[in-house]
Amino acid sequence: MERLIKTTSNFIFSKQKSIFSSAMLISSMIVLTSLSGFLRYRILAGYFAKEQLDIFFASFRIPDLIFEILITGALTTTFIPIFLKYKSNKNDLSNNISSIINFILLFLTVFIVVASFFLDRIIPFLTPGYGPDKMEKIVVFSRLLLVGQLPFFVLGNFLTGIGQANKTFFLSALAPVVYNLSIIITTVVLYQSLSLSAPIWGVIIGAVLLFIIQIPLLFNSDFNYRFILKKTQGLVEFIRLVIPRAFTIIVAQIDATIDLTLATLLGSGAYTVFYLAQHLQLLPVSVIGIAFGQASLPYLTEIYQEKKTEQFKKIITDSLLSIFFLTIPLALFFIFARTPLIRLFFGGQKFDWDATVQTAVTLSYFSLALPFHAVYYLLTRCFYAIMDSRTPFYIGFISIIINTALSLLFIFYFHLPIWSLAISFSVSMIINSTSLFIILWKRTSGFNLFFLTGELSKMAFAGGIAAIGSYWLMRLLDGLIFDTSFTMNVFFLLAVTFSAFIGLYLFIAWTINVREIYLVSKLMLKAQEYQKKITELYTHYE
Repeated sequence: MERLIKTTSNFIFSKQKSIFSSAMLISSMIVLTSLSGFLRYRILAGYFAKEQLDIFFASFRIPDLIFEILITGALTTTFIPIFLKYKSNKNDLSNNISSIINFILLFLTVFIVVASFFLDRIIPFLTPGYGPDKMEKIVVFSRLLLVGQLPFFVLGNFLTGIGQANKTFFLSALAPVVYNLSIIITTVVLYQSLSLSAPIWGVIIGAVLLFIIQIPLLFNSDFNYRFILKKTQGLVEFIRLVIPRAFTIIVAQIDATIDLTLATLLGSGAYTVFYLAQHLQLLPVSVIGIAFGQASLPYLTEIYQEKKTEQFKKIITDSLLSIFFLTIPLALFFIFARTPLIRLFFGGQKFDWDATVQTAVTLSYFSLALPFHAVYYLLTRCFYAIMDSRTPFYIGFISIIINTALSLLFIFYFHLPIWSLAISFSVSMIINSTSLFIILWKRTSGFNLFFLTGELSKMAFAGGIAAIGSYWLMRLLDGLIFDTSFTMNVFFLLAVTFSAFIGLYLFIAWTINVREIYLVSKLMLKAQEYQKKITELYTHYE
């Protein structure tokens, strides 16, 4: 038993030694998180009509706004570099990080109290296309999420930040899976008695579990939490760095809120269509882009602080090409296989054909910017690693103005449906990522643009040829081989098409000598390494 506990502990708290291995572990867990998340969406689509789901998804707008400002705007970008800076001295680390945590918790309390008090005025302003009954339910659910979910979500993400700063990713990656499973189980078990309240309570229970499951990270760290709020050097640095980042998030959340408001004006169920398409597009973005972004920040910060400029540029170049190599084919697959994908992920009993078609078209327009969206997370963290949070704010602010302007133009002037909001998003994201890259290129005295352009052109060529062939294969198989009126056959159709598509993409990439083809063998070796660790774990148990 002692050997089992020791082996399990070593596996859970093992530190990753490279960006690639860290990204691999994060990606694997994000896949599980995403799959459990989409199972959650499919369960919801099976139990509730899209008009009801409008209420459920809209209820998260205010809690998500506060969470993004306090956590995404602070923890994932500013917290980790400061944690690493003071890590060498245990007392300084505890004083600085405790002050930062308590500072955020103080603001969280103020936000929750103020938002809860004014919700009945805020919600009607944000959802002008909904009736009084819908608005009333959104207010009730939003208050429950503010009080029951948000505090544990924030605390859990602090633990996630501590784990990532220590290059320990397993528990932090496992926690969201438990969160999603909680929502699924609660919905299935309590649907008959609680109706739409069932998944809301599942969210609250899941947030509590997300926090509890990561508590062991505190015992594997040099950080000791203290109930203090001092004006430490770390807190001053944190506030100075976080303000531009927080404004970036605020502007982004205003943009997301505008999307909600415009969607409510496009008819019942429109926001559900937009929300589901956006989150399916986020699957590869999360698995690849966010994973590389999260994994790279500790390494980039350390390398930059050691003034290893050439190594810093090499990591950025390699990571950019790796992300593009993986996301270009996925973007193309999402475009030509959009309808069966929507049927597989969201084809619940109450998700009708009209909703399926609208969501599929919206997904294809989101996918146009998928590779740029994925590299965005790496590029922003390059700036955070050099302690510059202002540049991403300025670029983000400009791109969001473009997004908002295009959205208003498409809806009120051209009277386009919900998929037009996805076009606005894609255009602004392409501008955002391209601008960040250009500025980073100038800041670091240049990357090899000829090499980068050449590799990207070869990837696009390989993906385009593979997509054309695979699309016609899918058309041939649909109906002739697979009766896609059954969900299982939709899965088989997608599995065969995707396998053929990826195989052809890799073959063409190998033929035209795309350098990143080595990633395939590296992925296989890394997978074998993790399989070996798991096998050793079970061997010790037996």
